Amino acid sequence: MTETRIEHDSLGEIAVPADRLWGAQTQRSLENFPIGREKMPPEILRAFALLKRAAADANAALVPARMTEEKRAAVAAACGGILDGSLAPEFPLSVWQTGSGTQTNMNVNEVVANRGNALAGRRLLHPNDDVNMSQSSNDTFPTAMHIAAAEALERSLFPAVDGLIRTFLRLEEENRGVVKLGRTHLQDAVPIAFSQEISGWRGMLEQGRDQLRAAQKGLCRLAVGGTAVGTGLNAPKGFGALVCGALRRETGLPFEEDPNKFHALTSADGLVFAHGAVKALAADLMKIANDVRWLASGPRCGLGEISIPANEPGSSIMPGKVNPTQCEALTMVAVQVMGNDAAIGFAASQGNFQLNVFLPVMAYDFLQSVRLLGDAVRSFDRRCAAGIRANRDKMDENLRRSLMLVTALSPRIGYENAAAAAQKAHREGLSLREACLALGLLTGEEFDACLRPEDMI
Repeated sequence: MTETRIEHDSLGEIAVPADRLWGAQTQRSLENFPIGREKMPPEILRAFALLKRAAADANAALVPARMTEEKRAAVAAACGGILDGSLAPEFPLSVWQTGSGTQTNMNVNEVVANRGNALAGRRLLHPNDDVNMSQSSNDTFPTAMHIAAAEALERSLFPAVDGLIRTFLRLEEENRGVVKLGRTHLQDAVPIAFSQEISGWRGMLEQGRDQLRAAQKGLCRLAVGGTAVGTGLNAPKGFGALVCGALRRETGLPFEEDPNKFHALTSADGLVFAHGAVKALAADLMKIANDVRWLASGPRCGLGEISIPANEPGSSIMPGKVNPTQCEALTMVAVQVMGNDAAIGFAASQGNFQLNVFLPVMAYDFLQSVRLLGDAVRSFDRRCAAGIRANRDKMDENLRRSLMLVTALSPRIGYENAAAAAQKAHREGLSLREACLALGLLTGEEFDACLRPEDMI
């Protein structure tokens, strides 16, 4: 039987496992919300640790009589245990809790206080009076959510996207001068250089990265200092600015106070905007992955214009079959991101009066999107894109068979004659050259001079 100790809060006493650092409010949440398997993301807990440490520093500067140097140091040391992961088991709460994230804020407050007290060897810190000084769950959770989101983009998604961009730049250089068939509406179109096709993929990633950079600025505006309803009650003047300064130094990101705390507490538009950019990137990655698996389809009865790495057997019944599994994983992640975007949009619309109470689900979904997309892009880059090879003979064969090369003849013989030549060639199984000669539109020498695929790109 688990040994317990008795803790208390404003509702009375409650038994807490004796070997745990959390307190009464964490225990009540643990018992009252046995919902799902989704726990508060570690990125949020890291953000809270950064925030609580910065808040203690600010309080020590502004109200040193209450936040003594001994207390500040104890808070900082306890937050260090969250940042290095050693206190990870102390944060058991479900995402599906109070919509303001109050119970996670108190989970952090209780763990920091009890860990600080253990380090001090006496009851030095109180979770509300000291660790939560000058704060409210209503401003700390949206602040931690923004910190975690901005850091996730910086630490996970940007490096992954930059890596895939570098791979595509290399592939562009390797495939300069390789001419292939372009396609629109899944039908044959005019020629394109393979390097140009790859540059389109690269351009999507660069544009997506730039959009995310722009969106990250909104995430760097923080609610801290607004306390319960945006008025800043019980927070000393200048508190939010000092906290943001400490966070800037710690993370290297340009965090600043939201100038309108009433906006910051009740609106999640910054998160919605940023996730919209994440969704836009996911949409482009879906397109890139689909292009790659279409171009690699076959190996004999599909397009077969590129080959991609064979990473694992593709069938339990068809020997030798290999599938574009990295493309499939990336597209599934893109679908999840799009679903998360819908959830975040719905949740953000539910602000009432001075608070939005759908914060944990928004934080969870945003961080899941960034984490999955970053992981999937890195995997796709390493295990698929880096190994793309052009099947140049197949590209040339498909190009020479295309009837849409007739487009180059339009200026010489006119649109209607060019269409007639293409239709005759398709109907009778002729080459374009044979059709043009049969219709008397061009001589063989004229046809060869007019239709040069390498001049059409």
